[in-house]
Amino acid sequence: MEVSCRIIFCILLLAAVSMEGAEPESESESEESSIISRFQQYLKINTAQPTPRYQEVADFLISEGKGLSLESESIEFVGGKPLVLLKWEGKNPHLPSILLYSHTDVVPSEHSKWTHHPFSAHLDSHGRIFARGSQDMKCVGMQYLEAVRRLKARNFQPLRSLYLAFSPDEEIGGHDGAEKFAQSEIFQRMNVGVVLDEGLASPDAHYRAFYAERTPWWMVIKSVGAPGHGSKLYDNSAMENLLKSIESIRRFRASQFDLIKAGLKAEGDVVSVNMVFLKAGTPSPTGFVMNLQPSEAEAGFDIRVPPTADPESLERRIAEEWAPSSRNMSFSFKQKAPTRNKSGKPILTKTDGSNPWWDLFENAVQKAGGKLGKPEVFPAATDSRYFRELGLPAIGFSPMANTPVLLHDHNEFLHKDEYLKGIEIYESIIKAYASFNDHGRDGASKDEL
Repeated sequence: MEVSCRIIFCILLLAAVSMEGAEPESESESEESSIISRFQQYLKINTAQPTPRYQEVADFLISEGKGLSLESESIEFVGGKPLVLLKWEGKNPHLPSILLYSHTDVVPSEHSKWTHHPFSAHLDSHGRIFARGSQDMKCVGMQYLEAVRRLKARNFQPLRSLYLAFSPDEEIGGHDGAEKFAQSEIFQRMNVGVVLDEGLASPDAHYRAFYAERTPWWMVIKSVGAPGHGSKLYDNSAMENLLKSIESIRRFRASQFDLIKAGLKAEGDVVSVNMVFLKAGTPSPTGFVMNLQPSEAEAGFDIRVPPTADPESLERRIAEEWAPSSRNMSFSFKQKAPTRNKSGKPILTKTDGSNPWWDLFENAVQKAGGKLGKPEVFPAATDSRYFRELGLPAIGFSPMANTPVLLHDHNEFLHKDEYLKGIEIYESIIKAYASFNDHGRDGASKDEL
């Protein structure tokens, strides 16, 4: 009987030990499931242009902010386009604050060309979360919130105040969102010292970080000439002159592309030019008049200019080679963002020892087990430009390693493991930034950063 009792006691003890060891794993799985669920909730809100459901997304984000005991407000610089601003006040609110910036809108999708509906936030058996915005950039906005959640659970107290901004309309230029926000009195009162914004996925194990971006010059070239019979060879006809310009632009484009193909420059370091429309011909009820040379012709070009380029030289090329008045040509810009600040310096964020925010960023990523590649110029435009134009340091960063670049593409997805790892990375960055005490260096000129 005594032996039997001992056996039963051992069995019960082993069972208790086994259950004790399994409990943390169960809790971890439950926490991970909740994190992914919140991400999916955000992704399921259809904020695609041109009719984003902004109010629904604002309600969701404010609810999340209040759940974390963050100060929250919804600001409308333009009616119907709320910018959600959350605040975690620091112990020394007089120090320059940290701005964690993201945008809530996404680009449209061709639903029929997706494996899963772009707003289903489908999690497949391989751990991939398919959704429009999974990379660009709802992942980052939620990673900010989850990192703050973890820091609060660890009773972390920030020295500097921390702001989380969720802005509208980035995908259509940011003019009613980030641009008005950066120019507002609200932003001035925030006393921002550094901005984090979006980056790009990386196909390899290194994270990508961006210290500048190419600015958009959207140009229209117009050519005019005498109309004439379709059989006659004219000098300086509208179409002939426009074709000469297109060929000149094509050769320039090829020379820039060759630098990328040869590995001499990255995509963000060259001037890119792409023709986006061609408008010419005389319409008829059945299409176009075939035996009439038109008196006007136009072509539109999307030009992206890196901060390292010489804008004056490019403008001379446009005026003298691409649209010379001597060939009855003219040009205009639908949009022409600056590449230099008011002091004439390139608009970029320094990535050396003169910028303490870069050192903190780099060290924090490494401390969390991440690897950074060489700093890059973002090949397209982001809302970071509105903050850099103010002289503020801004770093573009989306922690997505081992991930194909699928922003604006069909079947955009992010693996859940990369999403969860990104939260750890942001937790490390936020902790480093919010704890930073520079002993007076905040008084330095923003332009120096």
